[in-house]
Amino acid sequence: MNVHKHARMTSHGRLLLVQRIRAQGWRVAEAAAASGVSVRTAYKWLARHRAGGEPALHDRRSTPGRSPRRTPAAIVAAIERLRRERLSGPRIARRLGMPVSTVGAVLRRLGLGRLKALDERPEPMRYQRERPGELIHIDSKKLGRIDGIGHRITGDRRGQSSKRGTGWEALHVAVDDASRLAYTELLPNERKHHAIAFLERALAFFAAHGVAVERVMTDNGSAYKSYDFAAICRVQGLRHLRTKPYRPRTNGKAERFIQSALREWLYAKPYNQSAERAADMPSWLHWYNHHRPHAALQAKPPASKLNNVLVNDS
Repeated sequence: MNVHKHARMTSHGRLLLVQRIRAQGWRVAEAAAASGVSVRTAYKWLARHRAGGEPALHDRRSTPGRSPRRTPAAIVAAIERLRRERLSGPRIARRLGMPVSTVGAVLRRLGLGRLKALDERPEPMRYQRERPGELIHIDSKKLGRIDGIGHRITGDRRGQSSKRGTGWEALHVAVDDASRLAYTELLPNERKHHAIAFLERALAFFAAHGVAVERVMTDNGSAYKSYDFAAICRVQGLRHLRTKPYRPRTNGKAERFIQSALREWLYAKPYNQSAERAADMPSWLHWYNHHRPHAALQAKPPASKLNNVLVNDS
């Protein structure tokens, strides 16, 4: 039973109230005062108990017993049938000669308020490469620069407009598909020259860990669609894959890593300056790669998968 947060009594308290009056001979006013309710409320529960016994003391549904103006079941079935033929609410209303608002209310009650509710959800297509380096996911996240503790921590938005000139910076990430080994940098923006320089340093990072990168996956941002980015991929011998438009989940491992970074590092504690946040990046990244359990790796950190592949001691 879901008891209202302001309720004075549960069904047990109501039963005690009735027992005090009917079995123990308490006056109604005395029993009401002892239970912290009005005399009128005490009489209400006493009358319900006389009419229906202990079950009558339980909460009732708020649905009325009779709804003479409720849409008949046959009409509801007709609305559902037409909706499953992918007719819109107004078309159904015209077909049945009903108000659009009534048809809309019925569709929402049936859970068919949106046409997409008629489509079966496809099974998630999960994949994972066998070897580290087969595929590296690259992405970036725009972040506001920090100049004092902001409203996310204090909850106070006063003076926020005076800090709009603080500017932005970008978190660039590279995540190995097989091992989830990650590399990050905080750079001034997401433009192509920073994206290209980040790619080169990320490749050096993975090479230092014995990982030879074969493919790179990015979204369709302007930096990644540039001729210069394509050129550096050719020079490095990389196959460049891009996600389908409006399908960010294709690059989901990078997206998921960014969410972990936001929760566990970027917004995990208050920072007074952007430099403080950047200074915490190496320690957090080391913890993520070498100590943080990863659900997709049987609760092991990314480095353990990498070490096993390289036949090193973990």
